[in-house]
Amino acid sequence: MRIGIPKEIKTHEYRVSLTPDAAADLTESGHQVLVETEAGAGVGFEDADYQAVGCAIAPNAKAVFDGSELIVKVKEPQKSEYEMLRADQTLFTYLHLAADKAQAQGLRKSGCTAIAYETIVGPKGGLPLLEPMSEVAGRMSIHVGANCLEREKGGRGVLLGGVPGVAPGKVVILGGGVSGTHAAQMAMGLRADVTIFDISDERLNELDMVYGGRLKTEYSTKRAVANACMEADLIIGAVLVPGAAAPKLVTREMVRTMKPGAVLVDIAIDQGGCFETSHATTHDDPTFEVDGIVHYCVANMPGAVSRTSTFALVKSTLPYLKRLVGQGVREALNNDPGFALGLNVAQGEITHAAVARDLDLPFVKPDWLTT
Repeated sequence: MRIGIPKEIKTHEYRVSLTPDAAADLTESGHQVLVETEAGAGVGFEDADYQAVGCAIAPNAKAVFDGSELIVKVKEPQKSEYEMLRADQTLFTYLHLAADKAQAQGLRKSGCTAIAYETIVGPKGGLPLLEPMSEVAGRMSIHVGANCLEREKGGRGVLLGGVPGVAPGKVVILGGGVSGTHAAQMAMGLRADVTIFDISDERLNELDMVYGGRLKTEYSTKRAVANACMEADLIIGAVLVPGAAAPKLVTREMVRTMKPGAVLVDIAIDQGGCFETSHATTHDDPTFEVDGIVHYCVANMPGAVSRTSTFALVKSTLPYLKRLVGQGVREALNNDPGFALGLNVAQGEITHAAVARDLDLPFVKPDWLTT
């Protein structure tokens, strides 16, 4: 199969979808890999590193799209990219379509087959291709939140860990999944006062068993979250409904009750955000204020730590990529119901029920999908 690796063009997105070592696994199996020049520069890979393992180097994105059957990316295609897609191509990347109707319509118009990392379900459940970036974003959320709390950044001037004789900062984490748990680990490591909210009794029990008295757990209700907002110095939004838009757990009214200079970090912003006052930002201009509350809502947080993120992502995507090129796209999806849940667009239609619902578009299962 002819596999294309374009350079990411989202603002300050330095990751690359394939490392040279991973590319070697594909070329050694007889596949052709076409890499856009400098696609790996943000991770420290040179064109020569890819050429050394049998990849060809393309001068620009158009050459990659024109010459490939399977396009593998990190972030969702931008307008200039989805306009280059064709009906005979497959796109394999993060899509987050529920919060991006323009992209969804662009993919439908292209006629391509689009498989989203974030809705693939593993054999034991979970979201194996979302998990590595959730880990990164969860850990980063405490770093960026602590930075935003500094007074010159507009924050309250609170040190999360406090010092002897001075109470630590209060961190509230909404969601006890992968990103929320990693955020909690980092916040506890800084000696902050940490409370994690979730709607699963089972998950709250698991967190309590693992972390005991170091981590407070609370069942998530609207009233409980509202009360926590009034006391928090830093709130991390880490909720996820696979494929669907994130629920708005913190309302505008709750934001108004927060302490001036408190910070909201919305990890869920790729899915529309879980704070009513959120809107997507970039690494160029990462924060904004609403009612004196600092919001950090960068939609590609892991792109800032591109080397760590690239290796973490590729180790998870490569087994699925090898199945796509080894078995063929349709057979690979039909052989694995969890993999098939990654299919978001095909034959000009939305093929994931949650995405279709949130976009208010028809859900159409492809006639070739038997699983």
